[in-house]
Amino acid sequence: MVRDNNYGDSWDSWVEEALAKLHSSKLLRSLRPINLSPQPHKNSEDDYQVFDEMQPWDRSSVEISISEPTFHKWLLDIPSSGDEDICSNGVADNKEANGRFKKLLLFSGNDYLGLSSHPTIARAAANAAQKHGMGPRGSALICGYTNYHRLLESSLADLKKKEDCLLCPTGFAANMAVMVALGNIVSLLDAAEKPMKEDRIAIFSDALNHASIIDGIRLAERQHTVDVYVYRHCDMSHLSSLLSSCELKKKVVVTDSLFSMDGDFAPMNELVNLRERHGFLLVIDDAHGTLVCGKHGGGVAEEFSCDRQVDICIGTLSKAAGCHGGFIACSKKWKQLIQSRGRSFIFSTSSPVPIAAAAHAAVIVGKKEAWRRKAIWNRVQEFRALTGIPITSPIISLIVGSEEKALKASRHLLKSGFHVTAIRPPTVPPNSCRLRVTLCATHTADDLKKLTAALSCCINFQDIGLCNSRGTARL
Repeated sequence: MVRDNNYGDSWDSWVEEALAKLHSSKLLRSLRPINLSPQPHKNSEDDYQVFDEMQPWDRSSVEISISEPTFHKWLLDIPSSGDEDICSNGVADNKEANGRFKKLLLFSGNDYLGLSSHPTIARAAANAAQKHGMGPRGSALICGYTNYHRLLESSLADLKKKEDCLLCPTGFAANMAVMVALGNIVSLLDAAEKPMKEDRIAIFSDALNHASIIDGIRLAERQHTVDVYVYRHCDMSHLSSLLSSCELKKKVVVTDSLFSMDGDFAPMNELVNLRERHGFLLVIDDAHGTLVCGKHGGGVAEEFSCDRQVDICIGTLSKAAGCHGGFIACSKKWKQLIQSRGRSFIFSTSSPVPIAAAAHAAVIVGKKEAWRRKAIWNRVQEFRALTGIPITSPIISLIVGSEEKALKASRHLLKSGFHVTAIRPPTVPPNSCRLRVTLCATHTADDLKKLTAALSCCINFQDIGLCNSRGTARL
């Protein structure tokens, strides 16, 4: 691939120089995995039991119950402390047989593939817990990083077609670590207390990026080493104009790949073309695309055939993987820099070993059970056919306007047996309140027929505003 502006030489040399400064200052941090025996599975993916169609246990990922008191508080929009179904002795008073619980069909979660209830993943967690308990407790740089964590990192690097990967306790922490590490580069390269204007990093951020990106950029700004430019949501003309007028050499573009509240995709092909012209570092948050998009579940970059053009891919294990944690797929050099300068990584306790074992199993199962990806995209097509709404992803943002309208629609769905929450400010701008519906592989065509029938009683599909809002995220 040909890159203008000496992209490869520039960013690689800046990172290498920053690492050299860390090394000379004895601040370069290393991961040293603690070996836990017996070893986790290393070589054979055949050791993980997979299935070629939906099984009975899959439905538990979308079938839930809430207590009668919670149900009524939700209907009346009364704040809940979450203790409605707890007895005085602190034990849940589960009397579902006496009608104290309402069964609901979940259409607001992020367990896109239904892997949270998969027996192979549960077995991996249980086996690791029986062998090692929670594992060594400490930050990854002290004693919390084991061969289980390393195996998970390797599988994620392979999934994302990257040289290496760094695990973080959450996806939020992963975004924070990347943004703060970026801000540190200038401090490391410039010995002056206040770097010259031309040495700063220009960060270009989509207006509707996730809160974790926004907060990470805010922390980077506190270092006085970055200039921030917010471009209109998915507006490549605006981004191109900002890039062309920016005189700083070090440029970074960061964007969600699949936007969590609007359900639309970043224009990946246009971003790649701009990257060729301007030589910026391309960082994507693929939290909602990982294992959902792409033939092998590699995510949005795989779907758009631009894996190699994405420099840093951030993701989570708490959505389609059905587990917990975050990760940063990148080069070995970037990994070294982030693990040495990313404070949210450095100062957080590492994930427990059973969680790492479960997540590794989830990556394997998610890749191999391709029917789950096919099923979720079938649900997208079915919803589009039933409603006439031109959705493009499993995240369906039905903008109804006022808070009153959104709450009324959510209450109607609750009465109809569906868990769909109203999204209101400050998560979204005023008068863009919405119902956020998420589709999963473990939903059925019949589920969608019932849901859309309930929706049609409280909203007019022809009047619905969908996605592509151009406002700024208010978080």
